[in-house]
Amino acid sequence: MTNNIPVVKVGVVAVSRDCFPAPLAVNRRKAVVAAYEEKFGKDDIYECPITIVESEIDMVNALEDVKKAGCNALCIYLGNFGPEISETLLAKHFDGPVMFCAAAEEGKNTLGIEGRGDAYCGMLNASYNLAIRNTKAWIPEYPVGDAKDCAEMIHEFLPVARVRLGLDGLKIISFGPRPQNFLACNAPIRQLYNLNVEIEEESELDLFEAYEKHYCPEKYDIPADVLEKQNARIADTKADMMKELGIEAATMTDAQSAMLDKFAAYEVTLLDWVDEHLGYRKYVALTTKCWPAFEDMFRFVPCFVNSRLTGRGIPVSCEVDIYGTLSEYIGWCVSQEPVTLLDINNSVPKDMFEEEIKGKFNYDWKHTDTFMGFHCGNTCSSHLSNPHIGYQKIMANTHPKEWCDGTMEGDIAPGQITFYRLQSTADADLRAYAAEGEVLPVATRSFGSIGVFAIPEMGRFYRYELIENHYPHHGAVMFGHYGKSLYDALKFIGVCPEKIGFNHPAGNLYKTENPWGTI
Repeated sequence: MTNNIPVVKVGVVAVSRDCFPAPLAVNRRKAVVAAYEEKFGKDDIYECPITIVESEIDMVNALEDVKKAGCNALCIYLGNFGPEISETLLAKHFDGPVMFCAAAEEGKNTLGIEGRGDAYCGMLNASYNLAIRNTKAWIPEYPVGDAKDCAEMIHEFLPVARVRLGLDGLKIISFGPRPQNFLACNAPIRQLYNLNVEIEEESELDLFEAYEKHYCPEKYDIPADVLEKQNARIADTKADMMKELGIEAATMTDAQSAMLDKFAAYEVTLLDWVDEHLGYRKYVALTTKCWPAFEDMFRFVPCFVNSRLTGRGIPVSCEVDIYGTLSEYIGWCVSQEPVTLLDINNSVPKDMFEEEIKGKFNYDWKHTDTFMGFHCGNTCSSHLSNPHIGYQKIMANTHPKEWCDGTMEGDIAPGQITFYRLQSTADADLRAYAAEGEVLPVATRSFGSIGVFAIPEMGRFYRYELIENHYPHHGAVMFGHYGKSLYDALKFIGVCPEKIGFNHPAGNLYKTENPWGTI
């Protein structure tokens, strides 16, 4: 778990129309909260004791009550038809994400005047009033249910609310500019502001100066007390790195010690920069420029440190990929687990597919369903098989090998994944894609943080969604199937549903797909 994403607390407010019995809404609300607490516990939910009955004053009182209880998200629960004016005023004035759901009728013997609530009807008027007030609310796929159903809906709202609250408090700190000949990471920032995300763009030179003050502080006039605390933190960070890598002090070589000194100083540099520059925002994500000058000046690569911070909930994207780190942050909010950023990198050789994949899994994978996801070494060790420190072999073609130490390497652990990205395109259009699949338990025989990925109908998705819509080669990865929550969250933060791509099943053509195609 991390403190870099919001903790959501949902206030549940029941609403009741004055010509319906208010106790019906109250008792149904109590049943919903009880069902939620029984299955999911009490930490995420608060039952507001004030029921809104056709009264703007009730609305104000309920609003003050949920604020006082520390709620940062709201569930407006139609216990019956509901008062469309005051319930939507509550949604309008609540400073945070809001959802609506409604009570189903309990049974065939409760359809009299005292037992029928007509919330099925009231939900329609609620949605209409939300629209005319220009007020956004999350409404579940089927928003009418019994107590257990509505408890599930509230729980499904949590990742949606985390994403919205997270972006509302997020600052991206970017060290650039992006590498030359790397236009794919162009990042029009207008859409960041539309998403209510702040960005601070700094230079690689600023970062290098800050690093030197940590790694070789004797060159600078640093107060003794500050230096003592800084050195202690660097030593603690080095010890933690040794523990992660399984390096014992008694057997550590001088070269390993010198390498970890650099890594530890760099990690503390980034964390200090965050502390000094976060400003009024609550959460942070980073980007760094990791080549080609980084190796020349820092004499290592930042991948291992990036992997550690991302594993702790602070995404650090490679190659100044601003929308990549934003995507990773969204994934952390959705899954509450470490994520990664990978190149959609290379094809799986046909002999590997024929010998190690074809016909060997429950799903009948095609060769075009598979690809390798790779980055030089930024995936957190908890998601790697046999994680170990390596060197950036690609950069070592143009730099001394010893300047390229610092990749976190290993095959990505097999299991379910969601591959996705949120992107502002070259013309500042906000788009996204998501596809569920898996990492296969197939040895890559390669280097870096890398895995053999399989996504149903990936070949068509690659051609008619990713290439057709001009996505860059970086994609974010959540380790699990989170497509439904991600899709809901993307819609809620303002991505047009028609611009959220997904891997179409066979027979469901993309708009520009050749109906006589052969993929």
